[in-house]
Amino acid sequence: MNCPYCGSTEIRKNGWRRGKQNHICTNCDRQFIDIYSPPKGYSDEKKVECLKAYVNGAGFRAIERQTGIHHTTIINWVKQIGEKLPEAPPTDKIPSVGELDELETFVRSKKTKFGYGRR
Repeated sequence: MNCPYCGSTEIRKNGWRRGKQNHICTNCDRQFIDIYSPPKGYSDEKKVECLKAYVNGAGFRAIERQTGIHHTTIINWVKQIGEKLPEAPPTDKIPSVGELDELETFVRSKKTKFGYGRR
């Protein structure tokens, strides 16, 4: 086994880290694991499926229930795609109807002002 940083063969075991054998190079004092597996992540097909569902009007939590992918992950994918889109052309007319997404908060007033509903 060689050090991935300096290429030296003078290495020794240096404990365990996250269930994998940790090694240290005696020449450059760098630590490394012998088998590195990159983070798994989701396939492009799953991402496209979630983004299509969002474009078709499904909410983030509904997509989460269908696919099993956490809603904040889907929100991050939508934001990443939104950054790649070109800017919207300026409009001279203000729309009369607006739509709020579930990212907005819902604010309402309480029915009672005191204690348990008594004065």
